[in-house]
Amino acid sequence: MTMTRRWRFLRRPLPVGLRRWSLWGVLVLLVVSMLALLVWLAGTYEAGQVQSRVERDAADAVSDIRAALTRNVQSLQALQYSEPTPKSWEIDAEAFLREHRELVRVEWRSQSLKILAYADTPFRPPVFDRMGRQNMQSEVSVACSTALKFSGPAYTSSYFLPFADGLGAEMMELCLPLQSGGKPAGYLVATYSLQEVLEGLLGRQLTSNYEISFAEGDGTRLALRGSSRRGSRVFTAQQLMDLPGAALILRMDSWRGTPDLFPNVLTALVTAISIALVSVLVLLGKDIRRRVKAEHELADALAFRKAMEDSLVTGLRARDLNGLITYVNPAFCKMVGFTTQELLGHSLPAPYWPPEFIDEYKQRQAIILAGNLPPREGFESVFMRRDGTRFPVLIIEAPLINAQGMHTGWMSAFLDISEQRRIEELSRTSQERLQATARLATVGEMASLLSHELNQPLAAISSYATGAINLLAEGGETPFELGADLQLAMHRVAEQAERAGKIIKSVQDFVRRREQVRESVAPKVLLDAIAPLINLQARKSQVRVITELEPGIAAVFCDRTMIEQVLLNLARNAMQAMDQPDILERVLTLRVSRVKGEARSQWIEFSVADLGAGIAPEVQPQLFNPFFTTKAEGMGLGLSLCRTVVEQHGGALVFTPNTPQGTVFIFTLPARTVA
Repeated sequence: MTMTRRWRFLRRPLPVGLRRWSLWGVLVLLVVSMLALLVWLAGTYEAGQVQSRVERDAADAVSDIRAALTRNVQSLQALQYSEPTPKSWEIDAEAFLREHRELVRVEWRSQSLKILAYADTPFRPPVFDRMGRQNMQSEVSVACSTALKFSGPAYTSSYFLPFADGLGAEMMELCLPLQSGGKPAGYLVATYSLQEVLEGLLGRQLTSNYEISFAEGDGTRLALRGSSRRGSRVFTAQQLMDLPGAALILRMDSWRGTPDLFPNVLTALVTAISIALVSVLVLLGKDIRRRVKAEHELADALAFRKAMEDSLVTGLRARDLNGLITYVNPAFCKMVGFTTQELLGHSLPAPYWPPEFIDEYKQRQAIILAGNLPPREGFESVFMRRDGTRFPVLIIEAPLINAQGMHTGWMSAFLDISEQRRIEELSRTSQERLQATARLATVGEMASLLSHELNQPLAAISSYATGAINLLAEGGETPFELGADLQLAMHRVAEQAERAGKIIKSVQDFVRRREQVRESVAPKVLLDAIAPLINLQARKSQVRVITELEPGIAAVFCDRTMIEQVLLNLARNAMQAMDQPDILERVLTLRVSRVKGEARSQWIEFSVADLGAGIAPEVQPQLFNPFFTTKAEGMGLGLSLCRTVVEQHGGALVFTPNTPQGTVFIFTLPARTVA
C-alpha cells in the first residue's frame, strides 16, 4: 500500500505556477546563451573581416609592386631603343633614375658582363663607393645567366650593402638581357633598394594603417615602412612575391581595438532575440509540417518513378565516370538475362558483350566515357543474352547530371530492335515479291506483242530456208555461185535467229528474281537493254522513240535489273498515255543528262516524256499511291514500285507537264565513274 501511494505521488503533475516558471527559466537561459553567442560571433566576425581586409590589401600591395617592376623593365628596354652610344645612354639613364627613386644604379654591360656605361641615383651618394662593385659580381652573374636562359628579366636575392655613413640598406639586382638582330647583345643591370621600393611603389593610405615590411622565410625584416602602433590585437598577413630568380615575402601588420558594447544596444539585442526566438518556434512548427508534407510527396514521387521504371519496355542503365554500373531497371535485366545483383558494380567488359566484339566495344566505351560522343546520339549495337543468343539493340547515351549540376556519369537507354529488323526483312521480301509480280504482269501483257514480233524473224528464217532448198533442188548455177548464195541465206537465217533469241532473253532477264546487286552501269547500256521491249509496243502503237544521251555522261551506281524495270514501266505508261485516236503525233523521248547546279555531289537525270493528254489535277496527289490506277485492267503498283526503287538508290522520282502537251517523268541516280 505504501509503494502504491509513493508511485502515485511521483506521477502527480507539477503545479501550474512552477511549470510556468520553469518554462520562463528555460526561455531566459536560452536568451542569455544566445546573447553571449551573438557577442562572441560578432567579435569573431569582425576579426575575420579585418583579417580578410589585411590579406586583401597585402595581395593588392604585391600586385602593385609587381606591376611597377614590370613597368620599370619596359622603361629600361626603352633605353636601348635607338642603339645609343655610352655617353647618350648615361644621359637617358640619369633622367630615368630621377623619375624612379626605388632604383639606385643602372648599368649597361657587355656580353661578358663588362660595364660599358652606368648611372647612379641623384638622390643619394653612390652606394658602391665603400664596398666596390666587384664584390657583387657573383650575384649579377647568376641573375644574368638566369635571364639569358629564360630570355627575360631575372632578379637576385636581396643582400645588405653598407654605406659610407655607417648605415646600410637591403639591395636587389635586376638583370635584363639585350638582343640585336635576334642575337644576345649584352645586359642591363639595375639595382633596387627594398626600402625605397616600399616608400615609392606603395600608396600612403596603406602605410598609414599598416606596418609593411619585406621579410625572409624565418621572419627577419629586410625593409620596413609604416606605423609601429599596436592595439589590443594584431592582424598579420603575408604574401609571397615570386620574382624570376628570387622570392620575397611581403608582411603587413595592422592594429584594431575591440569594439565597445553599449547598454541600449544590449537591451535592443535582448528584445530582438526574444522576439526572434518566439518567431523561430512558430516558424519551426510550420517548417516541420512542410517538411513532413514534402517527405510524403517525395515518397509518393519515388514510388511513382519506381512503378514507371518497372513498367518500361526500354532498358535503362546508369554508370559512373569510371564505367561501373550503378543502376539497371527490370526491363534491361530481362533483355540481357542477368539479375540486378550480377550487373551492379560490374565494369568493362560487360557480361552481355559478345566475345567477338569486346575490343571494338572497349574502344567505343572509351570514347563515350571521355565525353566525346554528342549527347542523345543513338547508335546500333549487338548484345548477347545469358544463353548466348545475339540480338540487335539501339543505344542512346546521355550525361548523368546530379542536383548540383555536376557530371557524375552516363545514363543509357536500350531498345531491342529484333522485331523491327524482322518486320523490315518481311517488308523487303514482300516488296521484292510485288516487284516480281509486277514484272510478270508486264510480261503477260506483252505476250501478244512478243508472238507478233517473233513471227517476223521466224518467217524470215522459213523464207531463207525455203530459198536454200530451192537452190539445192535446181542445181543450175555453178558450185561457186551456189555456195555464195547458200552462205548468204545461212547468214540471214543466223541473224534472224539471234534476233529472236535476244527478244526472249530480254524478257527472261526482266522476269528473273535475284538478289539486289548494285554496280556501275553506263546509261546507254540500260537503254539498250530495254530497247527491244520498248520497240515491241512502239511499233504496235505507232510511237516514234527518240533517245537523247548527253556526251561523256558518267556511269550510274544502281541495281541494273530494278532500274531497267523503272525505265520500262515509265516508257510503257507514256506509250499507253498516247494510245488515243485524237493524238496524231506520238513521240516518246528518253533523255539522259547531268543534273545542273549540283556542286557537292554528281547525279544523273533520266527523263521519259510523252505527248499524251497529261495527268488530271485530281489524280496528281494520289498518283504514286499503291493500288491506285486509272487503267481498267491496271494493278496500281507500277509507279509506286518505281518511286520505291529510285528512293532506295538515294534519288527521287517526280513528274512535270511537258511542252506543248503531255507529261515528263524524271528520276535521278548517283553517278560513278566506270573503271
